[in-house]
Amino acid sequence: MSAAPQTTEEVQEYFDQHEKKDLLCLVAVGSVDDGKSTLIGRLLHDTQGVYDDQLRAVHRASQRSGAEIDYSLFTDGLKAEREQGITIDVAYRYFTTGKRKFILADTPGHVQYTRNMATGASTASAAIMLIDARLGVLQQSRRHAYIASLLRIPHLVVGVNKMDLVSYEQASYEPIVREFGAFAGRLGFETVTFIPISALKGDNVVQRSERMPYYDGATLLELLERLPVAGRAETQALRYPVQLALRPNLDYRGYAGQVASGIVRAGDTVTILPSRKTTRVVGIDLYGESLAEAFAPMSVTLRLADEVDVSRGDMIVHAHEGELPRVENHFDAMLIWLHERPLDRAKSYLLKHTTQVVRAEVEEVVHQIDLETLEPVPVETFGLNDIGQVAVRTHRPLFVDAYADNRATGAFILIDSLTNDTVAAGMVLEPGATSKARAAPGLGGERTHVSPTERRARLGHGAMALVVPASGDAFARARAFAIERHLFDHGILATALVDDATGKRDKRDVAAALVRAGVVVVCVLDEGEARALAAQSIPLYALPAASGDDGAEALRVLTAGGVLGKR
Repeated sequence: MSAAPQTTEEVQEYFDQHEKKDLLCLVAVGSVDDGKSTLIGRLLHDTQGVYDDQLRAVHRASQRSGAEIDYSLFTDGLKAEREQGITIDVAYRYFTTGKRKFILADTPGHVQYTRNMATGASTASAAIMLIDARLGVLQQSRRHAYIASLLRIPHLVVGVNKMDLVSYEQASYEPIVREFGAFAGRLGFETVTFIPISALKGDNVVQRSERMPYYDGATLLELLERLPVAGRAETQALRYPVQLALRPNLDYRGYAGQVASGIVRAGDTVTILPSRKTTRVVGIDLYGESLAEAFAPMSVTLRLADEVDVSRGDMIVHAHEGELPRVENHFDAMLIWLHERPLDRAKSYLLKHTTQVVRAEVEEVVHQIDLETLEPVPVETFGLNDIGQVAVRTHRPLFVDAYADNRATGAFILIDSLTNDTVAAGMVLEPGATSKARAAPGLGGERTHVSPTERRARLGHGAMALVVPASGDAFARARAFAIERHLFDHGILATALVDDATGKRDKRDVAAALVRAGVVVVCVLDEGEARALAAQSIPLYALPAASGDDGAEALRVLTAGGVLGKR
């Protein structure tokens, strides 16, 4: 590194040059214990990117464990991480060289924390994939590479790490290059580059190694300094999701938000979505100052020429027809499932997209991706870390672009409305990929935030309509009440529906609603009414004429129909 600046002029010149440097956002990915934290610690140490007090603290902690220096301690800051020797949370580290500035995200490799890896990779322009030279290519390595490709990271640098543990042999390095190169070549990266390294010893990280003469390429740092910076968000079409309408006094009306992509300038003609009203930007404010322009990812306040109706969730775009986003409530997306509880297609989730939060359902699971073959596999649902294509329906239209065209307006998350957990991350696909979404079979009616599976888990049983033939009102009513009593005594939430005062149609609708709420309904209906109720796609059984023990018969029917017992 060059000598530190001394004079005021030298300091100012240093900061001016530093400000002009390109910024490259990186993410380190790979399987657990492949050495990602050690590599980042080595980069920070060898580029003088750590403070003296940090270095002294790491030396003290390393000596207690008998090591000269444990480079992973520069990034693994959580107590649990140091105890287990693994990365749990995403750690962001900053360093700089004479040519470029870097922000590097160290992501966990353990399969349990794949959700954290996806978060860390979502803003990166390049990924460093580490593979343990002793273990070769693992499924988690494939999963992380596939997620990186889904997130449209253009450049992948594959470091075959721990070469010191295989005596730096070319015979250990080349099979990994062939196997993973064939896999990564199908993922759509712009560049895939391999480097044999030892993060612990420093071989080919910052300094070139003489112990691997078969490799004559750049060091890892040299390669990172040469990678092209991905296309900037300000070169894309304007997308300005409105976060808040500001009206501090009668003389000021502004709309606060973050420029998701593109550039907005004072004087631009813009369109407001969804109203499609056209107006002009008369001012751009930031901390009380007026700007001539704002670009992604700046957070500013826009003032408009006309008093149009604009509120949170609306989007401001340039008034050029070719630059408008799609306005849709049905679209296909790639989904990464991030929660231990599997996808439940019978319930509604909350979908967060830019500044909008809407109810949404996964109408169809199109397929899951087999990470060994990259082939689509038909499945009914997704479990933790599964990746695949789904069809989504939202209750309000969204202003979306394909994720391949715009990361900001092509991304969304799904949230469980009861626990508020983020359960999935999604990427909107091109319109041509949209399938004909089908509702899940047998669901029927409007889906709520509570699914039949959850109701069954809470109540201990499923739901069904047991139809008592309406042969003589008094006798049929007595049968219904007797069955209700018998089922209730056996711990089943059941109710008799016999009153026809509100009309036949209303009684059928009430019966259907109660079944969807998880209740066993014993209802008195004639043959025509029973057929009409069955048409509402709810579980139904018509009891035969009176037998010796209606209660026992009802229990037998519920057991045979899967309403009772585990499922």
